[in-house]
Amino acid sequence: MKKAVLTIAIAVMGFTAAFAQDTTKKARKQMPKMTAEQRAEKATARLEKELSLTADQKTKIYAVELENAKKVETWRSADQGDMKGKMKERKEAMQAQKAKIDGILTAEQKTKMEAMRSEAREKGDRMRKGMGKGKRDKAPVVSNPPSQG
Repeated sequence: MKKAVLTIAIAVMGFTAAFAQDTTKKARKQMPKMTAEQRAEKATARLEKELSLTADQKTKIYAVELENAKKVETWRSADQGDMKGKMKERKEAMQAQKAKIDGILTAEQKTKMEAMRSEAREKGDRMRKGMGKGKRDKAPVVSNPPSQG
């Protein structure tokens, strides 16, 4: 009888410890595979929503975005050697794309676009700082600290 009670008590403690693990972390979603046309359409739709583009502006920006999406697709499929040279090339391509889009927009839309770009830069900076490269300034969070008493 004592052995049965002891076995049940050990089993209950084991199950309690197993289910006490914190499962609140979300699994990272896999990004859907999109074609260059889908990426260009998505980017154009976002700009149309944010900047209130005209039909003519929308078609021109779609062409610029499609050209850029195709370049990115070829870069992704190319081999990964000489990254520094490629980064310089990509940066130049981004600057050219930015100039093309700015040439299509009105003055008011350009100011909105600059605000969007600066907000995106700030968000990127915050994300990079949050990564921390393995350094942790904060103490780990304990979900169920032991009660004192």
